[in-house]
Amino acid sequence: MSVMLSEPTVVEATPPVRRDRRAWSLVALLVATAALYLWNLGASGWANQFYAAAVQAGSTSWKAMLFGSTDAANSITVDKTPGALWVMDISARLFGFDAWSLLAPQALAGVAAVAVLYAAVRRVAGHGAGLLAGAVLASTPVAALMFRYDNPDALLVLLLTVAAYCVLRATEKDAAARWLPLAGVAIGCGFLTKMMQAFLVLPAFALVYLLAAHVPWRARLLRSVGAVLAVVVSAGWYPALVALWPADSRPYIGGSQHNSVLELALGYNGFGRITGNEPGGLGNTDFDAGWARLFGDQMGGQIAWLLPAALVLGVAGLWALRRAPRTDAARAALLLWLGWLVVTGVVFSFAGGILHPYYTVALAPAIGGSVGIGAALMWRRRSDIRAAAVLSGAVLLTVILAWVLLRRTPEWLPWLGPAIAVTGVVAAVLLLGVGRMPRRVAIGAAAVAVVTSLAAPVGYSVATVTTSHGGPIPTAGPPGAGWGHFRLGKAGGPWGGRNPGGGGNGANPGGGTGVSGGNSPDGGSGAPGHGGGRGDSGASNAVPGPHGAPGDGMGGGPMAGLFGAAEPGANIVATLEKDADEYTWAAAAVGSNSAATYQLAIRYPVMAIGGYNGTDPSPTLERFESLVAQHKIHYFIDGQTMGGRRGGSSGGSDAAQRIAQWVRSNFAARTIDGVTVYDLG
Repeated sequence: MSVMLSEPTVVEATPPVRRDRRAWSLVALLVATAALYLWNLGASGWANQFYAAAVQAGSTSWKAMLFGSTDAANSITVDKTPGALWVMDISARLFGFDAWSLLAPQALAGVAAVAVLYAAVRRVAGHGAGLLAGAVLASTPVAALMFRYDNPDALLVLLLTVAAYCVLRATEKDAAARWLPLAGVAIGCGFLTKMMQAFLVLPAFALVYLLAAHVPWRARLLRSVGAVLAVVVSAGWYPALVALWPADSRPYIGGSQHNSVLELALGYNGFGRITGNEPGGLGNTDFDAGWARLFGDQMGGQIAWLLPAALVLGVAGLWALRRAPRTDAARAALLLWLGWLVVTGVVFSFAGGILHPYYTVALAPAIGGSVGIGAALMWRRRSDIRAAAVLSGAVLLTVILAWVLLRRTPEWLPWLGPAIAVTGVVAAVLLLGVGRMPRRVAIGAAAVAVVTSLAAPVGYSVATVTTSHGGPIPTAGPPGAGWGHFRLGKAGGPWGGRNPGGGGNGANPGGGTGVSGGNSPDGGSGAPGHGGGRGDSGASNAVPGPHGAPGDGMGGGPMAGLFGAAEPGANIVATLEKDADEYTWAAAAVGSNSAATYQLAIRYPVMAIGGYNGTDPSPTLERFESLVAQHKIHYFIDGQTMGGRRGGSSGGSDAAQRIAQWVRSNFAARTIDGVTVYDLG
């Protein structure tokens, strides 16, 4: 029996008729994925206005496109390398800048990621395993969110999945030498997309190639060196370009304290995310760091649905192949996906710096690959009661976790949890005897198990795509999912902010009562929110509060202006637009999100003082005074800075505060549509 459990996996050739059926089933999966990701795509409007404003700038200025500037006048960049922006910039230049040209590339990246994952799994475990892996990725709620959003994570996931495919191809017998360098190029492009997060997969990729490649060990080492060089060249050309470019003729590098891409990569977007030591960042935000973080209120509903099943099936699969040859393809693939899952999962679980729930989309391909291959290995050994028990246990764990996660949103489809529990228990019992069933009956039992296991994440994904989302920290699922540690009101959030959207997650759900500043976890003052409005392509976006839903009151907390302003009213838009073409910047505002909101409304450059968090030393007070004296900035839009926030700003610059104080002391204030502005012209 142990011999049977450890035999190598061989993917058999299929007759032409079965190949046709399998081709159509793959087409069905990809069409369903495209429908899920593209349906009602414009409902979220600009989604994350921070990146949307940068795409708007890049669609009109080649320099802004190259550097990822937040405005076409090139004052400061986004706090990432601009790889993801380039794809959206090209789309906007080809089709015009609107919500669809902004978000359609993200959705197509999701479809491509599902196709690549299917191809990678099919090569080692067969068509059914590939379909299951692709379906798991496609139906993961956070994937349904991020493949419809303009954050860099969508492209990052695609690039890492492509890199995984290339590594697995490189381990095959008679593999072309190009596959491993191609994997390096994909990872390098991942660095240009979201910096050092792309490197979290490297330990697993290196281990798999060095362990499982068919070539002699000297060739493995030489090709590994070549792959490292490919990573360095494909990732390093851009930091080198920025370093060589005269600093006074390019925008300031947002997210850094010294105008440096390397500082940004190694600090704010690198080791600072792990240690919490991020100068200019939000400080330590490890609210729930530990092994349970991925299952907690913030992240559980985003990614955790099949996480236990992936671990159980993956480990069982490795045990079943423990006596397989060193170069066994299925074991190599399982090691790769499990290694990706474990390393990235551990980093996310214990990171002490900035970590948003949507980052967990990086785990989705690894979960899909582990589930697909592990389930296929156990299915082929189902006549052994141990393999059948693994399948049964994986389903039972999935059902139990679904019950726990669904109870966090009790008002949403209250019948779904009990239905999954009943059918899941039935499926788990049937799987125990699946090895003794006729083939058709066994396939039926497996189908019930798969449908039951995917029912909850599919439901959350459908709720995600039928709801508008916005702001810098969106969450997947129905209203009430995510951000459980901020339970301070019905809709208002710790950062307040107003939004006209109606009924949704992220920053687009109107309605409910906001949180007054006195009740904010950060202290500060602010007015309670108000409901109202509808979400559409013109909706503005604000940071989410509890469960991702902000109130509708301006200034609902000390960070309201930094993480999104209200949708500008008609009067302030008209004021900012008047004579805007006579100035380099129509206005300036503290924080990139606040500036982006006005820039998207008026379509003229708005300077983001202090960058994303308002803590970058750009511009300095002296530089700002000089620009005002040269009549290059028309208005200053007042808002709150990082002063007085919980934990400080991790040593960031106070230039934004000094600029705001200087403006208030030297210019007369006007209130337009409830917003305080200063005419600097």
